[in-house]
Amino acid sequence: MVESTKRVWATIDSSAFRKNLATVSRLCPNSRIFPVVKSNAYGHGVEKTAKAALDSSSNVVGLAVATIQEAIELRNLKLGQPILLMNGFVNKEELSLCIKLKFEIVLHAYYQVELVMELIRKEPIDSKIRFWVKMNSGMNRLGMLADDCQKTLAILKSVPNIEIVFMTHLAYADNMDSPESRSFTDKQLGRFTKFEEIFQQEFDEILETSIAASAGILTLPETHRDYVRPGVMLYGSSPLAKRNGEDLGLHPVMNLSSRLISINKVKAGEGIGYNATYVCEKDTKVGTVSVGYGDGYPRSARNGTPVLVKTSSKVFRTKIIGRVSMDMITVDLTGIDNVQINDEVLLWGEGLSADEVAAHADTIAYELFCKVTKRVPRIYV
Repeated sequence: MVESTKRVWATIDSSAFRKNLATVSRLCPNSRIFPVVKSNAYGHGVEKTAKAALDSSSNVVGLAVATIQEAIELRNLKLGQPILLMNGFVNKEELSLCIKLKFEIVLHAYYQVELVMELIRKEPIDSKIRFWVKMNSGMNRLGMLADDCQKTLAILKSVPNIEIVFMTHLAYADNMDSPESRSFTDKQLGRFTKFEEIFQQEFDEILETSIAASAGILTLPETHRDYVRPGVMLYGSSPLAKRNGEDLGLHPVMNLSSRLISINKVKAGEGIGYNATYVCEKDTKVGTVSVGYGDGYPRSARNGTPVLVKTSSKVFRTKIIGRVSMDMITVDLTGIDNVQINDEVLLWGEGLSADEVAAHADTIAYELFCKVTKRVPRIYV
């Protein structure tokens, strides 16, 4: 059987991932790190990514995921590290499974606390388990308000073998240059700190805490508490509104590539692709690239979205012209004289930030990474 030429592929650079993790360690030298590997490690492949995280010299003490299914998959890899379940559980059956598999569990609603106590009354916990109590400091997504946090911490402190981390999540930390963002974030931090002080006065004890995800790690040193939870920055993309990964010294982990499968000359006045969303202003050399939204390339990418074409002599920066199809895009090759069929086209990665591509598609790099589909092979280097 003849092996077909790869039409589109994602090269995953584990060394780049480790460099980004080292950046977290440098920025947060006194914090322990829970790398976030949810959604198949943001589309990069959870098994290889988790191993790269644990093989690094950084202060990694566990791995974080969103769903129980992701946590089970990670536990089945038998990596031997704590697994933080950030979205928690919804019923007693899920709670029992979490405890059986020794997950660290986020408690974000008081009904979960009641389920924990109901289970403990029936089956006392005979080994240590850590709960992360999440405060809603202003994001209004998950988390308990101060009164429920106070009740929860008091209850959990009365139970042997339970360890506690007090946490919150910042809603607006991606743009500290904005007075509105700064003001909102200061309010969140103020609510969190005030509760810490109340707890310390009541119980004469200092809580272990966690605030910072990627944006806080990069912009708010005061949020670098006992634990940090880096996500998209580990994959080389920026969580900040006005800066891309390259600006921040981050290294792209995923290079999404395809190939030219056709080169045509199109006359001035002719349209390109479905609905002729691009009309050539002059005679144009048009290349067809074997990638589309069926592979995860965003259909919303506008005319002018950048790509890199790698010829035998040079790398050329050019742009998409015409609408993205399921299996193809069309690009402007005018002025690229030595371009040939089968030349590689880089959609994002080294030399072309996923953040820049995402901006042309009215989305964020997180979504680009997560939407790369199963028919795209991952090649690990």
